[in-house]
Amino acid sequence: MTVRVAAGDNLLIHKALDLVRPGDVVVVDGDGETNRALIGEIMATIAQTRGAAGMVIDGAIRDAGALAKSEFPVFARAAIHRGPYKNGPGEINVPVAIGGFVIEPGDIVVGDEDGIVAFPQAVAVELLKAVHAQEQKEEDILRSIRQGTYTGAYGTPASP
Repeated sequence: MTVRVAAGDNLLIHKALDLVRPGDVVVVDGDGETNRALIGEIMATIAQTRGAAGMVIDGAIRDAGALAKSEFPVFARAAIHRGPYKNGPGEINVPVAIGGFVIEPGDIVVGDEDGIVAFPQAVAVELLKAVHAQEQKEEDILRSIRQGTYTGAYGTPASP
């Protein structure tokens, strides 16, 4: 589920949480504004209890300590103590931009400690194959480095 809000305003996020379905990742385009938090522990807990898989906020959050301890994944640009406006406007389930990267409603969103990535469902199988191939390549390189057989040419382990 995607949400576009005015900088520092979370009214449409509240409305989006009324529509969230199990498994949704709530992706919020807050225009990268970090002077006001768009969500905190309460809204994240609402999303979690309604079945959301996580939240991505292109803006700031608050209650960062509580969110960091939570099992519910929340990715954000920053943390700040100041709360949001609640005036609107905004849009739900429209293309949004997170850090300049466009995410469409229905895209698959995956995140870890290094950040997030999103891609259309239609390319998921091929992308997964490519990711597994890259993981294997990197494992082979690390093994050659540890064994002292690495030549320095990325992706080209030396022969024993």
